[in-house]
Amino acid sequence: MKKPIFPVGGAQPLAPYSPAVEINGMLFLSGQIALVGDTGNLNMANIAEETTQVMENVGLLLKAAGMDFGNLVKCTIFLSSMDHYAAVNAVYGKYFTEAPPAREAVAVAGLPRGVNVEISGIAVRG
Repeated sequence: MKKPIFPVGGAQPLAPYSPAVEINGMLFLSGQIALVGDTGNLNMANIAEETTQVMENVGLLLKAAGMDFGNLVKCTIFLSSMDHYAAVNAVYGKYFTEAPPAREAVAVAGLPRGVNVEISGIAVRG
């Protein structure tokens, strides 16, 4: 049975979706942007801070499901511009002590609330 994950202190979804859904030991994370907790404010001071907030939001979802960054097996990074690629990678890479998950990074025409980076993922238990 699928179990929606709504972490305590996490930002509320901007539309009708679950931040994450767990089923059969797999966790599917919806795209995370730089929303700060329950305030609904964005942390977009610069691309490094924005990416850090996104990764902290990913970590909050993983923790709420009893997992951590080591459980991630696949991520997708959406960028407002490929000009942010190197800066996002510099922050993203700090969250993995073992081999990082498989992933792709793509530039898109637009992201929710005008953000520069959104990251989704799949994690597994075990």
